[in-house]
Amino acid sequence: MNIRMLANVSSVLLIALIVLCVLWEGWLAPLRPEGSWMTLKALPLMAAVFGVLRGRRYTYQWLSMLILLYFTEGIVRAFDPGLTAWLAMLEAVLASALFVCCLLFSRYTAPSRRKSAAD
Repeated sequence: MNIRMLANVSSVLLIALIVLCVLWEGWLAPLRPEGSWMTLKALPLMAAVFGVLRGRRYTYQWLSMLILLYFTEGIVRAFDPGLTAWLAMLEAVLASALFVCCLLFSRYTAPSRRKSAAD
């Protein structure tokens, strides 16, 4: 597995999830007609952007734990009516794909893997 490809896919998934959160709660299907404070749920994801773009293993590790909250929200809100359900399912899919990418990136960049690869 190519580490650079994993980093690129993770970056795209993270940015897509941020955009989805902002569009969903801001314009597409907000909790209130004039918009929702729920757009702020994108802020924790934004804290990970630079670490993911730079390929920092520690960022991938804590992001893998954080992303489970977004997956859970997606599953729970998938039972809401209308467009919200579709956006929630998309959130759950993006979050689960990002979770897998984070785990693989963390696994393949582990110090024990780099040491054994050098042997």
